[in-house]
Amino acid sequence: MADNTNITSAWKMLQIGLVVRNMDETVRRFSELGFGPFIPKLLPRSTKPGSKAKPMLGKVDVQRTALGNVELELCQPVSGESPHQDYLDTKGEGIQHILFAVPDLEAELDRFIKLGANILMHLTFNGGGLAYIDLNAGGFILELIQLPTNDPETLKVVLSR
Repeated sequence: MADNTNITSAWKMLQIGLVVRNMDETVRRFSELGFGPFIPKLLPRSTKPGSKAKPMLGKVDVQRTALGNVELELCQPVSGESPHQDYLDTKGEGIQHILFAVPDLEAELDRFIKLGANILMHLTFNGGGLAYIDLNAGGFILELIQLPTNDPETLKVVLSR
């Protein structure tokens, strides 16, 4: 067995992502519980050319709010194919992913692929990228992002997506 000790020590948790069936009901209930305000958010719609991931062609309604230093992201699949619709169809509502910032996305993807994980979505942008990874362990989907350090405008867009 490989020694993977401290391989994730440089990661920073940014977000918990939930898939929901009904955005309005979920936002209403979370608001009653004191969470919010919720703000609409756009998702990217394509994958990296040549990626083994499925294209992100579906429409997903996304709302977000802060939970301390972590973002709570609610995702309701609306139409078409997406990792969110796949999750809802196979597992139902719940925590679909946890997002971590990593220093080198491509290195992490190579490592996970070698260990048998499946890349569900892979996007690149100026100075960085993000990916959804099915770890094939406990139903857990990991979202990793390499934030652009050299492009403040791209960073602002990525963080508000």
